Amino acid sequence: MRLPLHLCLSLLPIATLVACGQEAQGPAARASLGPVPAAEQRPGDPAQGREALLNNAYVTCGAPYEAYKAATDTPPPSQRLPGREGRNAELPYWLTAHENDDGVELVTSNCLTCHAGHFNGELVIGLGDETRDFTEDPRVFAESVGRYVSDGPAAEAWRRWADRVAAIAPYMITDTVGVNPANNLTLALFAHHDRDTLAWSDEPLIEPPPKEPPPVSVPPWWRMGKKHAMFYSAEGRGDHARWMMTAAILCTDTVSEARAIDRYFPHIRAYIASLEPPDYPFPVDSQLAGRGQQVFEAHCSRCHGRYGEQESYPNLVIGLDEVGTDPELAEYMGDGADRFVRWFNDSFFGEQARAAPAPGYVAPPLDGVWATAPYLHNGSVPTLRALLDSSQRPRYWARQVEDRKYDDEALGWRHRVLDHGKPGAANPEERKRIYDTTLPGYSNQGHTFGDALSKGERQVLLEYIKTL
Repeated sequence: MRLPLHLCLSLLPIATLVACGQEAQGPAARASLGPVPAAEQRPGDPAQGREALLNNAYVTCGAPYEAYKAATDTPPPSQRLPGREGRNAELPYWLTAHENDDGVELVTSNCLTCHAGHFNGELVIGLGDETRDFTEDPRVFAESVGRYVSDGPAAEAWRRWADRVAAIAPYMITDTVGVNPANNLTLALFAHHDRDTLAWSDEPLIEPPPKEPPPVSVPPWWRMGKKHAMFYSAEGRGDHARWMMTAAILCTDTVSEARAIDRYFPHIRAYIASLEPPDYPFPVDSQLAGRGQQVFEAHCSRCHGRYGEQESYPNLVIGLDEVGTDPELAEYMGDGADRFVRWFNDSFFGEQARAAPAPGYVAPPLDGVWATAPYLHNGSVPTLRALLDSSQRPRYWARQVEDRKYDDEALGWRHRVLDHGKPGAANPEERKRIYDTTLPGYSNQGHTFGDALSKGERQVLLEYIKTL
């Protein structure tokens, strides 16, 4: 059988602020709406970054390899990546081999757990995986791995990993397949680390986040070459590599360990920033696309920038009143996350980076946006056609994860529109696959700018978007 996702819970890419240490008093840092200023980034070598991303074990705890091998079958070629070395060459792309200080070979997670996905039959590094299932309790699998572990150092390594999964599990179980709990997972995980030393604590050192994760859609990595700040509310200011390497802190328990990882993460950042989106793989009507460019530049470029020979991107944070999309994530990162903002800015990570969320959402660059369905920060809109015409947005819909057929007319993954929400589901399996936009945080409201366009304008605009 394929290794369940729960083995990969030793890492999720960070999509939020770090939480830890002693809680301070007073207001946390805040940023304003409008343009996000640029910050100088440490130089790095993209080639070294790719090698480190694929082969370095920046997460240092996981399941013992022998237990992993006993619990799984050999992964198919579609789950492997060229350029991986040694044991990594035989592992799925989202897992990395590591030998701990006791000589136990472990299988740990890496950033591709969520930041690689399949499109048109090919694995694309940097494409957010919108098919991951976080609806099940990860503690069940983590404990089951122990059946394949003997006594001694292997058992100790497994117990360390399983205990940490158990600590964060209550805060990262989603209601729907495909949405990502990275925000809550990160906050809960780092609530167990001392702000000053990064030492692990079995009990949270500050109040953990709520147990209902706000849904997040995983953005594509290839946007990072243009963005001045990371994450939906632009809270990731300053040095991007320092933000990115916080993804390793599940089992990074000392500042010296963090500094060792930090030494090569500028290379990983450089690799991520060098990524380009794939080319649209289906026919494009160049005449219609040319007309669509005019519509885009007249109605969309103020927020999303221009493309082509005179390319530009404004890095604008748009206020909640203007964009109108579900406010839960931005509001929590504003008023509800002060203790996490303060922790980050006073920690090792704050030496070169700064947490400063803004009261809105960043209008992203749209390079390769046709490949990144579903849309909005919570993944509530299944196609770009529906994004541009709010009357076409389904209240209840189900992702067709199994066949993964792309709709090259509506620009998104094919889906089923339903006449009922989760209470009307026939069984638990159906229930978890229903995207119910009436739930808190899951709303498909807002971004209604396309409603002002004519049907013809929307059609040519979709054709132009295929060229980005």
